[in-house]
Amino acid sequence: MIGSGWQIYNASPILPFEFPAWATLGGWLGGGIAWHFAAMWVLMAAGVVYMGYGVLSGHFRRDLRPVGPRAVRRDMARALRFRLSHAAGHYNAVQRLLYTGVLIVALLTVASGLSIWKPVQLGWLTWLFGGYDVARRIHFAMMTLIVAFLVIHIALALLVPSTLFGMVFGRRPSVAPEASVQEGAAR
Repeated sequence: MIGSGWQIYNASPILPFEFPAWATLGGWLGGGIAWHFAAMWVLMAAGVVYMGYGVLSGHFRRDLRPVGPRAVRRDMARALRFRLSHAAGHYNAVQRLLYTGVLIVALLTVASGLSIWKPVQLGWLTWLFGGYDVARRIHFAMMTLIVAFLVIHIALALLVPSTLFGMVFGRRPSVAPEASVQEGAAR
């Protein structure tokens, strides 16, 4: 989605730079659009499933409900000093804020993308964004935020590799009963 979006961007840049060809997908404007729309439908389906799961299971209410600014400041200070503990299955205040933020960014990305894809049929949506050009800039800004989130998220996951299993599989690895007994005896 990002590489094809960069290919589309290169066809009509809104800033004084272009992305290198090796970082784009599609080879030309038409190819970039084809890849972008193909990925769009897959990601939209996954997003609908995730949003449905988040609402119906209570995941959003339970795990992502924002906490107060004091908790965010406290956890941010701990994180910057590398003293923030991480409990599997529990989101700290900074994670709650960022995950909620990236969900909002994703929704804005989808809405702005729809408004620049179908500006006539969805004229009301394009109008809400301030017109086609503004919607395009918003779409680009939201993509930039998603890329920044991904880079930071991957870097943090590499700093705390024990979290990778849960991120990929959605749960903690199960420990064989013999292994847990041996670990307990070793202590």
